[in-house]
Amino acid sequence: MTVPLRAALYLRVSTARQAEHDVSIPDQRKQGEAYCASRGYQLAETFVELGASATNDRRPEFQRMIEAGTSKLAPFDVVVVHSFSRFFRDHFELEFYVRKLAKNGVRLVSITQEMGDDPMHVMMRQIMALFDEYQSKENAKHVLRAQKENARQGFWNGALPPIGYRIIAAETRGAKVKKKLEIDPLHADTIRLIFRLALDGDNGSGPMGVKAIVTHLNARRIFTRDGGRWGIGQVHRILTRRTYIGEHEFNKRTKAKELKPVSEIVTVPVPPLIDRETFDTVQARLKARNPKVMPARVVSGPTLLTGICHCAKCGGAMTIRTGKGGRYRYYACSIKARQGETGCEGRSIPMEKLDGVVIDHIEREFLDPSRLEIVLSAVLDRRQERSERRREHIAELNKRAAETELRLKRLYDAIEAGVTDLDDPALKDRIEGLRALRDQAKTDSERAQAMLDSSTQQAITPQMVQRFAAIARKRMRIDGGGYRRDHLRAFAQRVEVAEREVFIKGSKDELLRTLVAIGGGKSAETGVPSSVLKWRKGWDSNPRWACTHAGFQDRCLKPLGHPSN
Repeated sequence: MTVPLRAALYLRVSTARQAEHDVSIPDQRKQGEAYCASRGYQLAETFVELGASATNDRRPEFQRMIEAGTSKLAPFDVVVVHSFSRFFRDHFELEFYVRKLAKNGVRLVSITQEMGDDPMHVMMRQIMALFDEYQSKENAKHVLRAQKENARQGFWNGALPPIGYRIIAAETRGAKVKKKLEIDPLHADTIRLIFRLALDGDNGSGPMGVKAIVTHLNARRIFTRDGGRWGIGQVHRILTRRTYIGEHEFNKRTKAKELKPVSEIVTVPVPPLIDRETFDTVQARLKARNPKVMPARVVSGPTLLTGICHCAKCGGAMTIRTGKGGRYRYYACSIKARQGETGCEGRSIPMEKLDGVVIDHIEREFLDPSRLEIVLSAVLDRRQERSERRREHIAELNKRAAETELRLKRLYDAIEAGVTDLDDPALKDRIEGLRALRDQAKTDSERAQAMLDSSTQQAITPQMVQRFAAIARKRMRIDGGGYRRDHLRAFAQRVEVAEREVFIKGSKDELLRTLVAIGGGKSAETGVPSSVLKWRKGWDSNPRWACTHAGFQDRCLKPLGHPSN
């Protein structure tokens, strides 16, 4: 008596949508079972792959089948597929796994493409696999082209939206529903909070790094969209994602996570959550904190202008050079030092002379209370506008919470009156959703109110300006480093040295933050950037120099060769 061959069915569809709506899996199953019955095969097991591409082997059911088929006592003798494209769409990988199964006595057969084992049929199978691979790549190209056009029109191509947004149906075109992103009220304020912490810190305590933001969020039980704890990578991706200024980038990376050319990237307009000025300032700080740009020793070292001094001619950093056995120290263009005058004609200047020029200029031009008030007037105006927007936002949150509370009350009244049944699952979900919306709105309102109260308490007074000017003037003159360098960097985040001139550039926001911290009587450490010596990639806790703001770019009036220098 002949023992029937044992067969395993492998059924696959490419996308989750096909798995939910298509009849492909039931049809493959029906044809496979009929094929086994007609050949007298005993159906041992069925492997169903829902929503997985056949261009690679990262498929759980496929791997489970291969593991079973290559085990010492395989539970089946034949693997049955509808067509070879269901098994693999890569000719090399197809042959690799066919031979791997064959070594254990297991054959691959196709219902619609029956082949023998002789060399001619093997060659035909390989040719079919090549055509399947070509067709797969062509389909992928056409699908990507359609998705890029869909993105150009401002529509969402699917996938989970960034936190702070949700997907809505925008319009219907035939049988297709076009979708767009809108701001998700449940999580939008969490995103705004993350950017505020990166920009101003907690209650104006100063810019926070990524690691500090993660600690802040988790300590206050502000959870992610899925109810989990925040991680450093998540927060860093949020802070660098252009989606939040209304520019979602589609087709930005390859499957290998490599950046594509700019010409291949499509920008999809979405409602912005963050204003561009805030985003750009945060990017500048993130860039400056990058250890490749600003290592920790730059902030904690003893040299006054290390890390912020640059050659005006080539833009390269000016580093310390010594002469006469270390008795003399100079700031010199690093490009010229490495490449000679062919790289840059930049000059070198004695360290004490340049330090003195910069400090003298800052004391003369900025450490006068009346001058400080003029410099900071534009920033104070922006803070006032921001406070007004925050008040409007708080009013909107309170209104949302009140409206949600009213809707909940109506549902409760309907339940008490017997109009609806509390056991209805849809009603339970609705109540839970409304409760979450109400609680989130109340939490966000309280948080925004606390920040508003804090900013109101930090109003700038003439006494604060005078106190700050006096303290900064005194501390910048302490010999041997210490506070001198830290307080200098409240005024100057970049110093450019030209042939006869020095350009000093700084951030008004950084100056205002330091003024509030010191002039308001807080410790200097609160208002002055600091750094840790141990850097961990992605664990962001180091300060960064801010971009130059309009109106605070001053030029040293005294040439470097002036006799009084």
